Amino acid sequence: MLAASPPPPAQEHCKAAISTPTFGGLIKANPNPACIITGIGDIYVGGAITGFAYTQTNAFGIPSPGGEQDRFGRVDFTNLQGWFQKADGPLQFYVHTGLYSFPALGLPLYSAFEQTDLLFGPVPVAFGKWQINDEWSIQAGRMVTNIGSELLFSYQNLNISRGLVFNQENFINHGVQVNYASGPFAASLAVTDGLYSGELNWVTGFATYKLDDSNTIGINGGTHFSDFDASTRSLRFQFATINSLQNSSIISVNYTYANGPWIISPYFQYTTVAQKDNYFSPIAGAETWGGALLAGYAFTDNFGLAGRLEYIAQSGTPGILSGSGSTSLLYGPGSSAFSFTITPTLTWDRYFVRGEFATVQAYDVTPGFGFGRDGTKRSQERYLVETGFTF
Repeated sequence: MLAASPPPPAQEHCKAAISTPTFGGLIKANPNPACIITGIGDIYVGGAITGFAYTQTNAFGIPSPGGEQDRFGRVDFTNLQGWFQKADGPLQFYVHTGLYSFPALGLPLYSAFEQTDLLFGPVPVAFGKWQINDEWSIQAGRMVTNIGSELLFSYQNLNISRGLVFNQENFINHGVQVNYASGPFAASLAVTDGLYSGELNWVTGFATYKLDDSNTIGINGGTHFSDFDASTRSLRFQFATINSLQNSSIISVNYTYANGPWIISPYFQYTTVAQKDNYFSPIAGAETWGGALLAGYAFTDNFGLAGRLEYIAQSGTPGILSGSGSTSLLYGPGSSAFSFTITPTLTWDRYFVRGEFATVQAYDVTPGFGFGRDGTKRSQERYLVETGFTF
């Protein structure tokens, strides 16, 4: 008589490795996110509720397309977000929703409600993914860019504010992306709409190689393969899709050392804007060169200190404007800027509080392109406090 076949092993639920969203600072991802067992698989749920208060000198005089002014101080949300995802099996997805504020050095800082409305709406990220095998996958939808070394939302980074070099990059784009990962090597290649233009006229990608457990090197970048004119769209549209940057190319190289209490990550970036003759919005060619050094040290399990130094410069002759075709990627042609940021951070389980001091010093500023209500000031200081929790 044949013995009965053993029953199949019971399926283990809620065991997937969660890597989205990425955390790159002293605030760590939740190691045990909520998990809901459904008919389509395990759905993981997380989020961030964080707010900040800040004061700054030399607020900009440029109002947002919605009419809001850059303020000398504010209390606001930085993140009021939730995300859910299916992270295993051949068919996966990720959806990220809620309010957000992107405090960036050297730029006006509008409210979270204004930024959410003018930028990417209440669902900034949403994509589906086909995991073909252990090495290859394809994803499509609204995705975080492949470009850059600093991440998008404040809790993902060592510092509250993004840096000057970050301001040359795109944030979110629509498109299709192919991913490959094998051993220490990972790479992605995507066809996207660049700075959220709605037209698939960019190609972006990245490649990283893990030298050992502590050291990783990488390269990323992108370029447009057809011209785009955002000036024919509404001002609200142009807030997310900056005409000059949409017609740019960018390349960045980076290195990360992460071992024990240390995180050290320098990167260097080059951008170029193509000259574009257009009746509505002619663009003169321009270039930027920038570099940043980010570092963090965890003194204890609950306290760490992070900092950032950076410098960026733009091509051109200082103060020389050649009419409407001039392109300012910084503080006018030939300008440059230095920034310093320091951020002490306290954490307790999923809660955190951190302070920050940041200063920007600009050089060879073209009047009207600098800080202050009249655009003539050459520096800005910010003092910030951020607190909240991730889950």
